[in-house]
Amino acid sequence: MSIRDKWLLPEGIEEVLPPDARQLEDARREILDLYARWGYQLIMPPFIEYLDSLLTGSGNDLDLQTFKITDQMSGRMMGLRADMTPQAARIDAHPLRRDAPSRLCYVGTVLHTRTDGFGGSRSPLQVGAELFGHAGPDSDVEILSLVLETLSLLDIADARIDLGHVGIFRGLARDAGLTALQERELFDALQRKAVTDIDEILADTTAGNDQRRRLAALAGLNGGAEVLARAGDILAGAGHGVNEALDNLRSIAEQMQQRHTGLVLNYDLAELRGYAYQTGMVFAVFVPGCGQEIARGGRYDAVGEVFGRARPATGFSTDLKTLM
Repeated sequence: MSIRDKWLLPEGIEEVLPPDARQLEDARREILDLYARWGYQLIMPPFIEYLDSLLTGSGNDLDLQTFKITDQMSGRMMGLRADMTPQAARIDAHPLRRDAPSRLCYVGTVLHTRTDGFGGSRSPLQVGAELFGHAGPDSDVEILSLVLETLSLLDIADARIDLGHVGIFRGLARDAGLTALQERELFDALQRKAVTDIDEILADTTAGNDQRRRLAALAGLNGGAEVLARAGDILAGAGHGVNEALDNLRSIAEQMQQRHTGLVLNYDLAELRGYAYQTGMVFAVFVPGCGQEIARGGRYDAVGEVFGRARPATGFSTDLKTLM
């Protein structure tokens, strides 16, 4: 690198200069004050820790996003955090170990090996909140409402929430007797809404006609409030877990509509981002003029199991730089 290039930063790594840095800091303080009023306590996890702790229940995506180094003191692999949610789960499971529900929030830089999309950042300033110890839809509604309050605080209007539930696909796949490989292939095809691929994958399974029909229908179950009614008809006859997941999604949607007049809710039953560790409702938040979601979250009850404490959990995260 020549002398005149030494000031350049790596692609996707940016710094924040005046006056944006001041605005970013003011927003960070206002958000943390908001979360404190809601009963969420601030945690400050380390930027680096052992890799097997950072990747708990997160699946392959987070593994690929994590920078890895060898700890010279212990010889163990360490990682630079790419997501703070597993860290919050570890803190809830061990340093805190509360019996009552625990509300935790955080803000800090995370580091990604690659960007999520064209021109994206590899060093987001992640803001998030997690609620541990409550399994009902009320806690999911609280998290969704806190997301909306966060956006309102920053004068971000016209937010649209896309809701899904991984329990629907997981239950249908279990009923159909899919192998682990078939489930992964079908998951990938559903994310792409690739109808031809979906049909080909299902044709190679031992599932019955009704079971294949229900799984294939997920790709088209997206849109407004009518989606839940259509899903009830199309998925009739599926196992108890599928109906239970649909009922849970209906309950969350009804409470959100009651609490937030005029809120636009959309539904996508093939929306399975975070499928490797999510266990229930999942959501993404969009605003006009932005092609990618500006916040995401959902329920992930099993994430603390590896720490010996699989408490119910739900939460969300966003990039404060993106919001600003």
